[in-house]
Amino acid sequence: KAAAQRYFEKSIDQNGEPETITIDKSGSNLAALEALNAQRDTPIKIRQNKYLNNIIEQDPRAIKRRTRPMLGFKTFRCARIVLGGIELMHMIKKGQMKGTGQTAVEQFYSLAK
Repeated sequence: KAAAQRYFEKSIDQNGEPETITIDKSGSNLAALEALNAQRDTPIKIRQNKYLNNIIEQDPRAIKRRTRPMLGFKTFRCARIVLGGIELMHMIKKGQMKGTGQTAVEQFYSLAK
């Protein structure tokens, strides 16, 4: 618990206070966050899900698989454009752009025009 609490305190000092933290079913992380929340005026929301971290961690795999054969990017602008396109296609494939009323293929062709 003490090590987890030091980690969270250091992370909050470096990156700012988050609204929500997603953790796995680790008891020490939960105990450390509850101890931190007891000291704060505005508590940090804790999302505890056994597999939610794994979903977040697996997201970059598709990007790594596509960019590795390229041997890197020549400019930051090129990297931003290519990675944005890959992320957009991944979102269409995962069904996160359903509000348009189009199929995934129609969405792709409307963006490619």
